[in-house]
Amino acid sequence: MPDALDYEVLGRAIEGWARELGFQQIGIADTNLDDYAPAYRRWLAERLNGDMGYLARNVDKRLAPGKLQPGTIRVITARMDYLGTTPPAATDLPANDGRAEVARYARGRDYHKTVRRRLARLATRIEAATGGRFRAFADSAPVLEKPLGEKSGLGWIGKNTLLLNEEAGSWFFLGEIYTDVPLPVTPPRPQPGCGSCRACITVCPTQAITAPGKLDARRCISYLTIEHKGSIPEDLREPIGNRVFGCDDCQIVCPWNRFATRSPEAEFAPRHGLDRAAIADLLGWDEATFLAKTEGMAIRRVNYRQWVRNLAVAAGNAPADPAITAALRRRRTDADDMVREHIDWALARQCP
Repeated sequence: MPDALDYEVLGRAIEGWARELGFQQIGIADTNLDDYAPAYRRWLAERLNGDMGYLARNVDKRLAPGKLQPGTIRVITARMDYLGTTPPAATDLPANDGRAEVARYARGRDYHKTVRRRLARLATRIEAATGGRFRAFADSAPVLEKPLGEKSGLGWIGKNTLLLNEEAGSWFFLGEIYTDVPLPVTPPRPQPGCGSCRACITVCPTQAITAPGKLDARRCISYLTIEHKGSIPEDLREPIGNRVFGCDDCQIVCPWNRFATRSPEAEFAPRHGLDRAAIADLLGWDEATFLAKTEGMAIRRVNYRQWVRNLAVAAGNAPADPAITAALRRRRTDADDMVREHIDWALARQCP
């Protein structure tokens, strides 16, 4: 490592390099996550992670970055805004008018690829300047992103469990660079917090936010439509409405998101009309079409049978429409038992 590095100057330079690469903000934290460990372990003990067993693995590495990447003493956290369209107003909640709702983060290119590629370039540039070791992550390893983001001064963890930023709301991705270079820690600044606001808790369609800062993933629409592989509990189907991949409701109503702006990244712009697609049209996609249309997108986190299952739930919640009914019947012919169960539920509601 070069001698006599001015780490304060280097820290400012890193911020400039990050902005050149499309990040809106960075922060630097130490690796002590002891304050977050008890709540995380309680959450796992209560099995609120549902089927996401990976969150219960490598807990020691999540809580101690130096165990994941030996020698790590600092974590650079970077924020990249992702809204590919005009930010929604607080009243722009999904209404099932026959169109499908895809979470805004998933309408464009898969963020994992974009964020991690940019982080790797940033890490390479810092490494050339310092000779230290750097490793970049973008939701790709056992990393506690939101606690590290909070420690890095990028915001605070809100009542909806998302990281909130007073200048940008919550419509952003996070990525991290672990390093053994003693960079200056970002000075903490007072965070305004959520105060008495309960908008996110009140609006959650399935009451998945059980207390401020506590999420029961088993009830969360994002979990049910993405992580969950099997049958969606019948009592949760109607509250899901037309949300076929993820859910944005707790972000839409958050007052801090009035400060959010549209992302300059063309890669995050909606593809294939997925910001306004009709349920009947999406049900018309066979598996080959689904794979072709979603190539390079985060929607690939679900397989085709999950996709049809989710569309069937949305169809069952949609106004009666002969086009939806016909599409459901066509999809039923080659569906397996799990998917057929959801299609039959939808048909019963479309044709009572």
